[in-house]
Amino acid sequence: MSDLVEHVDNMQDHWWWRPGWQKGRHFYACHFTMSQHAELVELVQLYQQALEPFPGLDAIPATWLHLTMQGIGFLDELSGDQAVKLEKAIRKRLAKLPTPVVTFHRPVVRPEAVYLPASPPEPIGAVRDAVRVAIGDVLGQDHVELAPEHVPAYRPHVSVAYSNSAQAAEPIAEAISGVEAAPVTVSLNHVGLLEFHRDNRMYEWTSAVQIPIGH
Repeated sequence: MSDLVEHVDNMQDHWWWRPGWQKGRHFYACHFTMSQHAELVELVQLYQQALEPFPGLDAIPATWLHLTMQGIGFLDELSGDQAVKLEKAIRKRLAKLPTPVVTFHRPVVRPEAVYLPASPPEPIGAVRDAVRVAIGDVLGQDHVELAPEHVPAYRPHVSVAYSNSAQAAEPIAEAISGVEAAPVTVSLNHVGLLEFHRDNRMYEWTSAVQIPIGH
């Protein structure tokens, strides 16, 4: 799995309503929350300062920084019993895995966000694979988001800012290229089971159950 990611030429609005989404609806997912990693937050904020001149970008507050890993489904489509069983299954599988240790350094401009790739991607991919197996065991394979053939394309990352309009990427890439920053390495010893909405042009969770990895 390569961690080489290239800048795009143009960005587009990230906040279009994807299938099933609507105001007030909550989604259930297994993502890493990142606000507790102070050095990473500082790195993100350093790049966000360079992006302040661009009104077409929504900087992500430290509270809502996350590493997207695996969607599960809309909360109103899951029973309480299913959620309990799924949490237990994920806990059991993640207890057997080594804790991912990954490094973040230079951001890239992608179609809908400026983000920091996680390197190497494989340790996070292993956690994601285990979560996907747990989802399949509890909810059935039809509930495992993304077809298996799309899994190798997964690029773990922490977004710095979302694009809220169509805009050229070159000035944005130039702004972040001038930032002097050292790489940051973090140990991801917990992953969150999150219930979140996107009503305010941001992913905001109302519940975050932290599950240990390798404990």
